[in-house]
Amino acid sequence: MQIQGLVDVAVSEVGRVLLGKEAQIRLALCCLFARGHLLIEDLPGMGKTTLSHALADVLGLSYKRVQFTSDLLPADILGVSIYNRNDASFTFHPGPIFTQLLLADEINRTTPRTQSALLEAMAEGQVTVEGETRALPEPFFVIATQNPIHQSGTYPLPESQLDRFLMRLELGYPHPVAEREMFQRKALSGRDSQRPGQCISAAQLQQIREAVAGVHTSDSLLDYLQRLVAYTREAPEFAVGLSPRGALALLDCARTWAVMHNRGHVVPEDLQMVLPAVVAHRLVPSGDFSGDGMALVMQMQRKVDVIRP
Repeated sequence: MQIQGLVDVAVSEVGRVLLGKEAQIRLALCCLFARGHLLIEDLPGMGKTTLSHALADVLGLSYKRVQFTSDLLPADILGVSIYNRNDASFTFHPGPIFTQLLLADEINRTTPRTQSALLEAMAEGQVTVEGETRALPEPFFVIATQNPIHQSGTYPLPESQLDRFLMRLELGYPHPVAEREMFQRKALSGRDSQRPGQCISAAQLQQIREAVAGVHTSDSLLDYLQRLVAYTREAPEFAVGLSPRGALALLDCARTWAVMHNRGHVVPEDLQMVLPAVVAHRLVPSGDFSGDGMALVMQMQRKVDVIRP
């Protein structure tokens, strides 16, 4: 089966339990295929946990969930060495971070110290506990959820830590048609849908990731990317422009999006499809601009021509 066929089956399978969110499911898969980590910001009860568990199921990944609270310590995530009195030695007990897909639920309800411990592991792909470095499983994918910052008891992630997430998504309320189907399913069966089955193997996941490296990017496409990046650094509406790491993240995701649609080259539509999820949380509006990061992205798409004028 071609890659697009595999992706379509996976999206359909996840869509059985998360109704009406095909675009967000595809972007979440793109983030994983691009070897990044995902931040989902939304109100409680919108399906963030459902999405993360379903992705683990369709990809056959080991899965763990950590509920972040104000008293959570780094050792609660990374693990700890416990003294064994029988042989007078220490035995390391790995924490929940030693899994392939980790759901960090409500990451902004824990302290910056614990947030930093997780984000360091995300960046390095390994953890150091008591002087010994231990590699994390491969693949290693973190889905962090975050409540809106206006809710009480939250510690907002600073811009430098937000930048560690390849993408940020919002699920939002379901479409009325999808919500009605959800009600009908519950009324008829009395329970939620069955868990999705695995439809992408470890070998196929690796094949998709390797295919990204072979995607061609033309000079005209790179020109368009550079114009987008330059606009964020020059327009007065932006307090902080897109960093080189953010620009490379945008290119990686566009290449991955092309692979997901069986293309060996990137087209401008690939950049435009992933642009909001990759860029909005990395942009800071100036004091004179009344909108947020998403409004800045919409302005970028409107003001920057695909073809050089």
